[in-house]
Amino acid sequence: MAALRIFTKSLIVLAIVSLASAALAQQRAAPAAPQPAVQSPLVAAPVAQAPAPATPAPQAASNSAEPAAASADDAARPLKSTPPALRELSLWSMFLSADVLVKAVMIGLAFASLATWTIFIAKMIELAAAQRKLRSALDKIGESRSLAEAQFALGAKSGTTTGVLSAFLAAAMREARLSAGISSDSGIKERAASSFAEISRAEARRIRLGMGLLATIGATSPFVGLFGTVWGIMNSFIGISKAQTTNLAVVAPGIAEALLATAIGLVAAIPAVIIYNHFARVTKTYLELVGRASGAAARLLSRDLDRTHVNSLGGSLGGAHSRAAE
Repeated sequence: MAALRIFTKSLIVLAIVSLASAALAQQRAAPAAPQPAVQSPLVAAPVAQAPAPATPAPQAASNSAEPAAASADDAARPLKSTPPALRELSLWSMFLSADVLVKAVMIGLAFASLATWTIFIAKMIELAAAQRKLRSALDKIGESRSLAEAQFALGAKSGTTTGVLSAFLAAAMREARLSAGISSDSGIKERAASSFAEISRAEARRIRLGMGLLATIGATSPFVGLFGTVWGIMNSFIGISKAQTTNLAVVAPGIAEALLATAIGLVAAIPAVIIYNHFARVTKTYLELVGRASGAAARLLSRDLDRTHVNSLGGSLGGAHSRAAE
């Protein structure tokens, strides 16, 4: 009996030791499990349920993965929204963002446009005043019988003789004075006509002053603007190649800045051409008035020459009659 009891106790001790070693091995194999270590071999059910609390771990991992994905999306959103957040494409912003050469082209074209409108205002005032003055002068000498009367009619109000008609009258009187004693009237008229032609050419040059600049601006401004556009588009393509993107929001600003140069060139050229054609017509009308003034001076000179010959002929005839009477 004593041997049986000793054998039974030894079996119980071996069973307890084996259970304890099995629990310790299980605890070492799963250290992250939140369940406490098995303290007694009698608690077998909780040990069997130890893997159950580990099931919320994937849910926790998924919950932690969702904020990570959300943060990744938030980090990616600024990159996608960067092109729409570009600068505003106004005229001034496009000018400030343009290349230095394109800016120089734009500034030059702006000055050309300013010169066009300045010439337009100045020539309008000049041509209107010149036409009104010449028409008034032609009306004043309409009833004059000689060069002296015509000069007096022009200078009676102001005391001065200015203007192209006064220059014609002065040239005619000077030629008549220098040709005193010459019996050939045709020579005097020819020399006076030569002086009139010089005065007419000088007046045409004076009245056309500035029209050459209008013609130059109208002919060259589109090509200057096109040069700025080509240069700007070249720089835009270089930027596209460096950025390695064909997004329209990235490409559009550079191309718009380049096209602004062509727009300014057209703004400078179109008014210049229109104003030049207008002044060509107005100048032609004024030069016709100058031709009328030249013809009026030539007629007055011819009358003076004829009157001088008649007086000299009458004086010679009177002397002959008096000598015959004696």
